Amino acid sequence: MEFRRLGRSGLTVSEIAYGNWITHGSQVEEDAAKACVQASLDSGITTFDTADVYAGTRAESVLGRALAGVRRESYELFTKAYWPTGPGPNDRGLGRKHLIESCHASLRRLNTDYVDVYQAHRYDSSTPLEETMLAYADLVRQGKVLYVGVSEWRAEQIAAAAELARELRVPLISNQPQYSMLWRVIEAEVVPTCEREGISQIVFSPIGQGVLTGKYQPGAEPPAGSRATDRAGAGFIRRMLNDEVLTRVQGLKPIADDSGLSLAQLALAWVLQNPNVSAAIIGASRPEQVVENVKASGVRLEPAVMSRIDEVLGDVVERDPSRTGD
Repeated sequence: MEFRRLGRSGLTVSEIAYGNWITHGSQVEEDAAKACVQASLDSGITTFDTADVYAGTRAESVLGRALAGVRRESYELFTKAYWPTGPGPNDRGLGRKHLIESCHASLRRLNTDYVDVYQAHRYDSSTPLEETMLAYADLVRQGKVLYVGVSEWRAEQIAAAAELARELRVPLISNQPQYSMLWRVIEAEVVPTCEREGISQIVFSPIGQGVLTGKYQPGAEPPAGSRATDRAGAGFIRRMLNDEVLTRVQGLKPIADDSGLSLAQLALAWVLQNPNVSAAIIGASRPEQVVENVKASGVRLEPAVMSRIDEVLGDVVERDPSRTGD
C-alpha cells in the first residue's frame, strides 16, 4: 500500500480506502462485513469511509463494531452528514442543529471520540454557508472532528467554502466526488478549483459501480446478487447499463491484460493517475475483492496506456461539469 497527503494538510491516507455504502447493514451480513474490514487492515488500508445515512444509520454501527479493538491512531475514519436520518424537519441538511446532533450520533455509532474527516454529504442551498462552516469550526475546536470535507459540491461552492474556512481557520481539505474512467465531470472545474484551494479528492465509484469490472455483459441480464439487482444501488448504476457502454468496457480487457492487471485494478489505477486524487474508495462483499483491488496501489500507467483507454471508451465518457453523481 502506498500513501498520499490529503490536500495541503498533514493527514496521510491510504491510496485505496474502504467504504461501506450499500454493503454494510444491508447487502452484506455483519460477519462478512467484518471479514472485509479485517482484510482491508491486513492489506494495508488505513482509511475507512462511511456516512450516517448508509443503511439507515446501520452501516456506521457495523463499521464501529468491525474496528473495535483496533488502535484508534492507526486508521483514519471519515463520515458524512446531510441526508435525512429521521422524520423531523431538522433531521436533515447542514443547519447547525442537525450537523452537531448528527456528529454526536455518528460518534456513538462508530464508538469513537472523534472522526478524522467530517464531510458535508451534499451542498445545502437552504442553509447559509456561514452557519454550516461555523458549526464545523466549533466541532473542530471541540476535538470531535479533526478535518472537514465535502462531497459532490460544485466548484463555485467549494471555492466559497474554502474562503470561509480560511477566515474561520477550519481545515477544509477534501472533496468526495464520483470519478472513474466513465465519469469525469470533476476534471473541468472541480479539480482545478481544488488544486488552487489545497483540497484533494477522495473518490467514490472508481470502478463505475462495478461496471468497469467487466462482469456486466452486453445483451445479458445482470448477475444475481450484483449491485444492479440491489434496490439501493440499482438507481446509481442504471445509466451505465446499456450495450454501448458495456461493449466499450469489454474492449478494455486487452489493455488490462497487457498491463498485467484485472479490469478493476486498471480502473482503480486510472483514477490514481490524477495527482489531485488522494484515494479511491472501494466497497466489497467478500475479503478476496479487497485483496485483489489493493494491488492497484502504486501502479503507474504509461501515457500510451492512458491514450488507449480514451480511444476505447470514446464518447461514452461523461464530462459535463453540470452533472452530479446523484
